[in-house]
Amino acid sequence: MNLDTSPKALAEDLLGRPYEELDAEEQRVLERVTCSDIELDPDEEQAGKASLGDRLADRVAAVGGSWGFIIVFVVILASWMLLNSPMGQRWVATWDEYPYVFLNLMLSTIAALQAPVIMMSQNRQARKDRITNRHDYEVNLRTTVELLRLHRKMDRLFNKLGQLEANAQAQAAIDANETSGTSR
Repeated sequence: MNLDTSPKALAEDLLGRPYEELDAEEQRVLERVTCSDIELDPDEEQAGKASLGDRLADRVAAVGGSWGFIIVFVVILASWMLLNSPMGQRWVATWDEYPYVFLNLMLSTIAALQAPVIMMSQNRQARKDRITNRHDYEVNLRTTVELLRLHRKMDRLFNKLGQLEANAQAQAAIDANETSGTSR
């Protein structure tokens, strides 16, 4: 008795629902689980081909979201304000006096550019996470299929052992009857 590993049989065994009631994603996963070939789907192929802009967005997000960036940025802002304050006029000529209009323009520009770049990186990371989750789901289904196979093999072994034990007991009873019949 072999385990039926067709997508329809697995839908019933693993998910307890008919294949036709599954959504498209679940059907696709079951088809991939039953297929022995390992192939990349279009999302995986696209994730592996990061463009220069994608890599740059990831790098900006990594740097912009670090304590090192925050510390350097605070030092630069404090230095800018110090150099453009009346106290800083002793060392250098001021180029952006209080209320620091040019500094505000620079900060607004940085924020306007950095926010969408970080969002692009987060979107790419979300796509990668979805692919990873899909892989994990497929691995779990494959593992469950293998466990089902092992359970069925063990059941067959136990049934066979039960039959052998019953045969051995029957043979022992026959032998006991023959020996008791010969002794009379």
